[in-house]
Amino acid sequence: MIGYYVHHQGRGHLHRARCIAAHVQGPVTILSSLPKPQAWTGGWVSLPPDGDHAPVDPTARGRLHWVPLHHPEHRERMGTIAEWIRQERPALFVSDVSVEAATLARLMGTPVVVAMRGDRGDEAHRLAYDLADALIAPWPQSLPEPDWPARWHAKALHTGGISRYDGRPRPLCVSGGPSSRKEVVVMLGAGGADVTDRQLAEAVRATPDWSWTFLGGPRADWIDDPWPVLCRADVIITHAGQNAVAECAAARVPAIVIPQDRPHGEQHATGRALRAAGLATVRDSWPPPHAWTGLLVEAAAREARWERWSPGDGAQRAARLLSDLALRPPGRSACVPR
Repeated sequence: MIGYYVHHQGRGHLHRARCIAAHVQGPVTILSSLPKPQAWTGGWVSLPPDGDHAPVDPTARGRLHWVPLHHPEHRERMGTIAEWIRQERPALFVSDVSVEAATLARLMGTPVVVAMRGDRGDEAHRLAYDLADALIAPWPQSLPEPDWPARWHAKALHTGGISRYDGRPRPLCVSGGPSSRKEVVVMLGAGGADVTDRQLAEAVRATPDWSWTFLGGPRADWIDDPWPVLCRADVIITHAGQNAVAECAAARVPAIVIPQDRPHGEQHATGRALRAAGLATVRDSWPPPHAWTGLLVEAAAREARWERWSPGDGAQRAARLLSDLALRPPGRSACVPR
């Protein structure tokens, strides 16, 4: 049995967990405060959300990220995880991503696996990464995190991007809007957007030769399966979340990536890696209206070399690692494949 903690922010953590779990040898139980997907047939442990209580000393004087004092929902969440570990005795616990959940599992004698991009040099992340038996890094080894110490690199498996669309055939007919105009798809997702409806409207008015389609954000609801929309796009505009970038890569469509502010600079770190490799057109903030015509033309002309970011087998590689770690005899050191 493998336990898999899934953070509630955005959809990317859950998509990645489900992709990996589909290839793992043996049962996987997801622990999360997200709603259980109807299509999920594995084990599921529902965790309480944070609630509306004002947190008291939530970081334990800067040593952790979220351990508020006398907080009933937090106490219930940690207790539920601990009780599940006590009863099920999992061979492995994956945290995507919570320092506290990873540390709790290791305190109970369960090996743990974690990883995320961005500035993870704070005390809490150093603790979790040092405790981990292995780190799953869903980006290519050729674009590593520059500030990771050697001991983290030594136990990291760089899988490349992981998308639920890896290996999925492109639709036979991908034409979208009017044939006289190219189509740009704006994918803003569920984790929050740093762009306003006014900024989007100004960009549309400034580019009459382009047809705009919106997925999420202030101008449209999210759809559960955006794959056909992504495939028909000439350009995708998105943030730099791991899941969003992986889906652009799976569709092999040129992208304009605009990192959003997230804790620990995760999206800005991904943006820097994409810019350095020339895999996407990256801008640090939403461009002004007059810049959009040239920007879309520039992006559409970029050769899509997404296979460098996402070869398409990231979930399988991660699953093999988890399966091997779960079957490892107690006391035997982890061996992370290269």
